[in-house]
Amino acid sequence: QVQLVESGGGLVQAGGSLRLSCAASGSIVSANNMAWYRQAPGKQRELVALIDVGGNPNYVDSVKGRFTISRDNAKKSVYLQMNSLKPEDTGVYYCNADLATVRSGSYRWNNYWGQGTQVTVSS
Repeated sequence: QVQLVESGGGLVQAGGSLRLSCAASGSIVSANNMAWYRQAPGKQRELVALIDVGGNPNYVDSVKGRFTISRDNAKKSVYLQMNSLKPEDTGVYYCNADLATVRSGSYRWNNYWGQGTQVTVSS
């Protein structure tokens, strides 16, 4: 059974930093895009950052220059370094990944979500 488990959330003052981690477990044979989403209270979930299999990152405009997404393919993990945090960065952060398992000798790709980790930035 494939799972994504996030860690690293917490409470921080504005201007501070946090590092989120997400580790995939299970019989995974390959990973494609990996990403971080967030959902603020009363708002829709939004894509914050995505990194492709080649390590190329993309960010939502509001976090460019402050957040850095990275991945470790050997550890099946994705990370989000968040600096210069602002109160508007508050929300539940979710890890998302396209992962492959093997079924009947063939790769089967599915999209997976983590359970979420709370990030709260106080002013």
